[in-house]
Amino acid sequence: MKIEKFEDIIAWQKAKTLTTNIYSTFKDSKDFSFRDQIQRASVSIMNNIAEGFERKGDRELGKFLFIAKGSCGEVRSMLYLAFELNYLTKEKTRELYDLSLEISRLLSGLIKTLNFN
Repeated sequence: MKIEKFEDIIAWQKAKTLTTNIYSTFKDSKDFSFRDQIQRASVSIMNNIAEGFERKGDRELGKFLFIAKGSCGEVRSMLYLAFELNYLTKEKTRELYDLSLEISRLLSGLIKTLNFN
């Protein structure tokens, strides 16, 4: 299948799911700086995939895919903190962590397939 728009990219679809999940999970959090940071990191994943794709240059796409992958790591790092601070249950932490890790793996595969590494 040829990818014609960024919405066709599975990593972007899953990043959108992660982002909406993060927003709903932390919507009532009173730790505003934590909430804002984890929300920004999750949005960064999907937006960097979209922006890189729309720039239509291989070099640019590669750069933005690596940034998106870095944001996946940031989300996972913050999930550890959320769990330690008792903001999340173990189950919710695992659910969000696993989705973020899956996105990171998809991005790694895309980066490798497109020979950006």
